Amino acid sequence: MRQTFKKRGQKIAKKWERFSSQAKEGSREHIQENLISRLPNARRVRLLILEWCLLVVVIISLALTQLFWYNQSYSVQAYTDGGTYIEATVGNIGSLNPLFATTNSERVLSKLMFATLATIDYSGHVGLGLASSIVPDETGKVWTVALKEGLKWSDGEPITLDDVLYTINLTKDATINTSYSTNFSGVAVDRVENSIVFTLPSPYADFAATLDLPILPSHILSGVAPSKLLEHSFNTNPITSGAFTFNATQNIDTSGDRIVYLTANPNYYKGAPMLNSFAIRTYSEAANIVDALSIGEVTATAELTPMDDVLLSSDLVYEKQTTIANGVYAFLNTTSPVLSQVSVRQAIQQGININQVRSVLDGEEPLNYPILKSEIELDNYPAIPEYNLEAAKQTINNAGAAGQTIRLATISSGYFPELANEFESQLERLGFSVELSVYNPGQEFFMNVIRPRNYDILLYEVGLGANPDLFAYYHSSQASTSGLNLSNYRNALVDDLILGARSTMNESLRKTKYESFLRYWVNDVPAIGIYQASLTYFFNKNVRNFSEDDRLVYATDRFVDVEYWAVNKTTKNRTP
Repeated sequence: MRQTFKKRGQKIAKKWERFSSQAKEGSREHIQENLISRLPNARRVRLLILEWCLLVVVIISLALTQLFWYNQSYSVQAYTDGGTYIEATVGNIGSLNPLFATTNSERVLSKLMFATLATIDYSGHVGLGLASSIVPDETGKVWTVALKEGLKWSDGEPITLDDVLYTINLTKDATINTSYSTNFSGVAVDRVENSIVFTLPSPYADFAATLDLPILPSHILSGVAPSKLLEHSFNTNPITSGAFTFNATQNIDTSGDRIVYLTANPNYYKGAPMLNSFAIRTYSEAANIVDALSIGEVTATAELTPMDDVLLSSDLVYEKQTTIANGVYAFLNTTSPVLSQVSVRQAIQQGININQVRSVLDGEEPLNYPILKSEIELDNYPAIPEYNLEAAKQTINNAGAAGQTIRLATISSGYFPELANEFESQLERLGFSVELSVYNPGQEFFMNVIRPRNYDILLYEVGLGANPDLFAYYHSSQASTSGLNLSNYRNALVDDLILGARSTMNESLRKTKYESFLRYWVNDVPAIGIYQASLTYFFNKNVRNFSEDDRLVYATDRFVDVEYWAVNKTTKNRTP
């Protein structure tokens, strides 16, 4: 049996050897006959060969193009987690305690590191932050606030009603002065079961807006005397509740410029941010930011104006403008000798060509009244007197004010110098002598010009807020060195309207009172509206930041969706 298989195997091997030899010989003869021997004839058909080669190249190219197009059609660039966003701000950092934030740098850090009870939402209205509910009684005098569940500080400790009570009582303490202190003057605060109850001295329909207040950790600070608070290590290394938590500080030079590094807070109540870290690079002057942004040293800034775009040398820097709830006005000092007569103020209102004044602006929204339509939509607005130079001059002459000197004051930033020059020119056409003073913004300007009302007309920007509360700027009680009634405007009927609008919870009645107020405002002319201010934001085009659909009240409200900001991109395939 074995011999039989062996013989068969030998026969198969010999047959395969003969077949291979014949195939090899046949192939050689075929190549010799059909290729090598015909090579001399290739010259005569070289054009045809070239055409076939080109056709093959075209087919391959089309196939590769189709493959590339297919991949592009079903892939998209998407932002992904990670990276660091660096924003440039102006102002020194004296403390990281949010209750004492005064400079732009400190306010930005406060917004990034600390959550608030109430917050401004995407629509520009007061919404819920740490609070799960903010409920007034029918009178608007008693407000009950409850917290969301599962809230945590960056150190993992729970955020509780004790923290809220501690923070509110701290702002009321007479031994310290914070920017929130006046909001809770006379307000009683008590804990009732699982809520905090605020009892106001009088009804206030917009009290929820005052709860846009950063909360401090009582488990860290409750044993610290208020007078010693600024000396505590919390001011340089805080426990936080916002989207980011403190990491480190790097001093840049002796001028006070520094970088504050923040890291994503995994305990943030809205969810951990996409960014790994956020850095605030401070500068003493906005002019120094231009070069830093052009070379990519920083990612973005909100400290420049539209006029600065010509200084930026990088094509990678984009600009967007978003209106904020700030108004720019010419405040007429009603107690100054030259403007004490209503007829003279009315003549200035009539004799100033406000459209000509606004021509120096670049796309800013005109503003005629001290109430924004985003705050409350009124049914009836009083008419602003039409421009009539000759009639205005006649009124000024009849009042004996022609030739008198008007002290016109403003600040040196943004559009203000150009606006002041235009106002100066038009006031001179009305027959006044004008003494124009342009000051650097800051504490010195506030102390030497604003507080003593050292002007006849002041061109200035003020915050109008999320709700139409006119108390600070037009109530008689605020016409003092400590108040913000920049016109020193006093009218008992207006006072009643302002307080009545604040206290009523009836929306229709509020509208009626505000409409009445506006009629007095237009007739008495404590101020002339110029434009609604906007936030100019320059940023690297490859990053994602706040949506242009967001309606901002304050400039720092741009961080309302900071958890979605991103700097890293990746390619993802999408489902066909």
